[in-house]
Amino acid sequence: MTGAVPGADGLLRCPWGDSTDDYRAYHDTEWGRPVHGDQALFERISLEAFQSGLSWITILRRREGFRAAFRDFSIEQVAEFGDADVERLMADTGIIRNRAKVLATIANARAAIDLGEGELETLIWNHAGDPDRPAPKTLADVPAVTAESTALAKALKKNGFRFVGPTTAYALMQACGLVNDHLVDCHAR
Repeated sequence: MTGAVPGADGLLRCPWGDSTDDYRAYHDTEWGRPVHGDQALFERISLEAFQSGLSWITILRRREGFRAAFRDFSIEQVAEFGDADVERLMADTGIIRNRAKVLATIANARAAIDLGEGELETLIWNHAGDPDRPAPKTLADVPAVTAESTALAKALKKNGFRFVGPTTAYALMQACGLVNDHLVDCHAR
């Protein structure tokens, strides 16, 4: 597997982070940076669930559609969604129209409310990876699942969350800065 690669701008990036303009912007400004706040984390959990089985670029390019469809991922508003909202979402071409994932997003909003304000952030950040672990040199050094992501998935599921297996939980950890998987030579590290 490859290490960091130079982009057209001369900056070294994780290989996936220089493949498209969308990925470059996401890689350079968002991925791996700490995300805090229940609503921001709820958005990331929701998008990671929708990504399951698809490429991230598919989700990234529909992100604004997801935000509009799910009321900017307002936990309180999504938790109130009913059958008419599910049907509205299933007809919305701006998102991925997967009924199980739509229902999971609504259930996850309700689970976040049941946790209490600020507790989703606490639950997630209690599973942060070791900040002193060695930086990955190549993509082969980046795991898909860790003991922390398995524990996070288990804790989320115990609290009523859906579509949050260990691999999805690890992707969430990477995206939200709970681990830093930018390659050692990547400028964003």
